[in-house]
Amino acid sequence: MNSLPSRVFETAVNELAKLPGIGRKTALRMALHLLKSRKEDAESFGMAIIRMHNEIRYCRECGNISDNELCSICGSPKREKSIVCVVEDIRDVIAIENTGQYNGVYHVLGGIISPMEGIGPNDLNISGLVVKVESGSVAEIILALPTTIEGDTTNFYIYKKLHASTIPVTTIARGISVGDELEHTDEVTLGRSIINRTPYENTILKKNQ
Repeated sequence: MNSLPSRVFETAVNELAKLPGIGRKTALRMALHLLKSRKEDAESFGMAIIRMHNEIRYCRECGNISDNELCSICGSPKREKSIVCVVEDIRDVIAIENTGQYNGVYHVLGGIISPMEGIGPNDLNISGLVVKVESGSVAEIILALPTTIEGDTTNFYIYKKLHASTIPVTTIARGISVGDELEHTDEVTLGRSIINRTPYENTILKKNQ
């Protein structure tokens, strides 16, 4: 695409094009929309992004995004604190919450093991999960990671790390297609997968048969 008539406008387009899933043509349309909008609306949009970057914190208990030291989930007296759902990132927390079928808390790993991308166990928040289990406050661990090779590898690594404990380790039912990300799964299917979770050991036995 040829360079644009304004360097300021082109800079805005280039920055928008850095967003995931946004190509240059889409970024151009977005920039034009913002340019045509009221000044107050554009300023409000910009300030929302700046405030998000400067003010959002990460929950000290689970790693979810929060406005405070504890997120609204960990801070709620209505949540079952002894049931911990392990997820890859914040998108999965949002996806599971949207089902309305889960009343426990979460543990956000911040990624999954992926040698191809140079991500190992030490790059993830796995040690924090082990500490939670060793504290004696956890009654069940639910592994809700992507149904990919990387997700399965991470599941197995966590299972081995927690194997010495006596608490049950379960995994979401395979109503989710292999290779799918949780955020792309419809709410009904994801909700049923949470409800119909199975012992993780069963998945290992099936793979070895």
